[in-house]
Amino acid sequence: MDIKEIKALIDKINESNIAYFEVKIGDGFIKMDKSLTRNNNETNELKRETEVVEEVVLSNKKTETIREEIDIKEELIDDKDIVVVKAPIVGSFYKSAAPDKPAFVEIGSKIKKGQVLCIIEAMKLMNEIESDVDGEIVEIMVNNEDMVEYGAPLFKIRRA
Repeated sequence: MDIKEIKALIDKINESNIAYFEVKIGDGFIKMDKSLTRNNNETNELKRETEVVEEVVLSNKKTETIREEIDIKEELIDDKDIVVVKAPIVGSFYKSAAPDKPAFVEIGSKIKKGQVLCIIEAMKLMNEIESDVDGEIVEIMVNNEDMVEYGAPLFKIRRA
């Protein structure tokens, strides 16, 4: 057998459903076992199916998260008395003037317009963030010493 005939034989076997093939020609022989290849292909196919299922599950979780965020936003829109205080700068959020000092405000604190709510440190400068309204702290949306971005929500205040 020459190379062309061997390649043709291999192609025919690959196209067929034959899992194992062996032929002896003179002093030489050709042996093909597709079961190993088929197992690898089946494993890869199972991996692909698993990945697709995981993508669908992740997609469903993202959809649920988005729905929850929409519900939260709708609640905020419905409550006209809630004001969200947002970070005017990027920096580190601090609840108090020093680690050993009490927090400026806590949930439930009654506050007045102009009262300091927190400090945001930016470039070694301490910037006091003040309330624009009279009211009560409903939620503190960041933890002490967290980095905050410009526009990040810090507090929810219910107007008095």
